[in-house]
Amino acid sequence: MGEVVAAAVYSKGRKVTDIHLDEGRAWASKPGHFVWIGLHDPGSEELGSLQQQFNIHELALEDALQRHTRPKLETFGDALFLVLYSPLRIDGELTFVETQLFAGNGYVISARYGESTPYSRVRQRCEARPLLLEHGEDFVLYALLSFVIENYRPLMDGYYAELEQIEQAVLESAMSQADVVHIQHLRRDLLRLRRNIGPLAEICQELQRLDFPFIDKNMRPYFRDVAIHVSRLLEDLTNLREMADHAIEIGLLLESSRQSVVQRKFAAWAAILAFPTAVAGIYGMNFHNMPELNWQYGYFGVLGFIGLGCTALYASFRHYDWL
Repeated sequence: MGEVVAAAVYSKGRKVTDIHLDEGRAWASKPGHFVWIGLHDPGSEELGSLQQQFNIHELALEDALQRHTRPKLETFGDALFLVLYSPLRIDGELTFVETQLFAGNGYVISARYGESTPYSRVRQRCEARPLLLEHGEDFVLYALLSFVIENYRPLMDGYYAELEQIEQAVLESAMSQADVVHIQHLRRDLLRLRRNIGPLAEICQELQRLDFPFIDKNMRPYFRDVAIHVSRLLEDLTNLREMADHAIEIGLLLESSRQSVVQRKFAAWAAILAFPTAVAGIYGMNFHNMPELNWQYGYFGVLGFIGLGCTALYASFRHYDWL
């Protein structure tokens, strides 16, 4: 069973009265009046009642009952059906709360599914601006659409701060498997955000072109303003995706650099150890005509030569920063 959050009648930018759900059509048919109904998790009973009152198209009602579709705008005669998604991130898990908007001459119906920021704030804002609310249904439609877009901004700022921390951590220490998994999780979230933000640009453009009785031409700049915000969100999403990709690239480059340092050290020590091995191999060939073998100080001379050669190699590698 759904909940009727608010249902009220407005005229000339002012709230007239609160109404019951079954009184909507009677008030909406009065000249200069429109009904704004807000629902939370409505079921088939509430939506069926509204369909009978406002002649909502059966395809729009079918989509509303099925839910879980992509953001979209559909027109049915002089009415429209709009599906939007508000982002919600809890304990690092990104979810989307669906909002459905039915709008026509004399009515605006919002149906919110799930727990997200309530639209009571939108109603308060609109009632505080009677000159704009006087436009009627189109201003309410703009206010609801703008509010959904606003919900993306703090989430995007959070992702930006999180990716900055990851970049700093990658620069300071080696990237672990957990870091890679975390970055990939963020990249997947950014793709899901783009999937739900992308269609909003087309929706805003369509609202600017619609020639409906309840959409005033003077409201088109407001929908254009929402389209600009959507465009900025898409640009920010692109930047965030690049930050995530760069974090992985930086981590791989730093890891490759660290491995190169280790390999240089191994090669330097191998060269140092190879020198005494080569000298020992020469004198271990047991040739008879080797004058040094009969020299009284031959043993100490070879040790000194080995030590001098190893010291020279060590100093050379230190000079070139291999050790």
